[in-house]
Amino acid sequence: MDRIDAMQAFVAVADVKGFAPAARKLGLSPSGVTRLIAALEDRLGARLLQRTTRKVALTDVGTRYLERVRRILADVEEAEGSAEGERTRPGGRLVVSAPLGFGRLHVSPVMSAYLKRYPEVTGELRLSDRMINLVEDGVDLAVRIGHLPDSSLVARQVGEMRRIVVASNGYLQEHGEPKTPEAINSHQTIQFGAMAIPPDWRFVRDGREVRVNVTPRFVTNSADAAIQYAEQDGGLTRVMAYQAADAIKGGRLKIVLAKFEQPALPIHIVYPTSRLLSAKVRTFIDLVIEISDWHFG
Repeated sequence: MDRIDAMQAFVAVADVKGFAPAARKLGLSPSGVTRLIAALEDRLGARLLQRTTRKVALTDVGTRYLERVRRILADVEEAEGSAEGERTRPGGRLVVSAPLGFGRLHVSPVMSAYLKRYPEVTGELRLSDRMINLVEDGVDLAVRIGHLPDSSLVARQVGEMRRIVVASNGYLQEHGEPKTPEAINSHQTIQFGAMAIPPDWRFVRDGREVRVNVTPRFVTNSADAAIQYAEQDGGLTRVMAYQAADAIKGGRLKIVLAKFEQPALPIHIVYPTSRLLSAKVRTFIDLVIEISDWHFG
């Protein structure tokens, strides 16, 4: 027995004072309504309706129970309406996760624009390079760069990202521009990111991967520090395209070895499920596509 269906059947019978008219109101058969009421009475261990050949009347227990059931059904209707509204218009709390650097430069402006557009939403932006579990950490959606492992998450690609090698014009004028990946070995290098031993930079030539082990002059876990040192003629560094975008546009850094770059990495927005997708998640993705250009390819 579905308890809500049984409660609705009971209220309908009480309102129209009959099983047949209640069945017509609910779109059920009279026998179906009778079974729901009987199951409800069996569950409660009390008779709710007094049946005669001419009419149906509430018992004393039924009268008191009817008042409470009306409140319960009203609460259920209100809860369902609220949930349905959240699927059609943004509201409530939106939690977004993104990588630290990319989130600061590119996701944060989207969040600001989103909150201005949808004042009924409260936002939380969590910036971290740690891979999180969206469900366990209570995150509505996450921005991720790179190929995704198989998972139950739904992914929407919204851009792509190159890994590039850059250096300052001053450094290249003094030391020359490398024309092949192997030529890196004769240059000063700046290592950013995971500290592999020894670090290797990966390229593609004629469809095959080429790895070059480097001995960096400067090692850092900060993209800003690596780029700043490269701007000061410190050598070659390999970073994500967005990290060096301003320095490249400003003429402070130049891309080298572009024809040997690996394929661009996808940028995805991931979220737990596409079934009954909430309006706040859907509209955030729509806004990213509307106002952002995350194609660094």
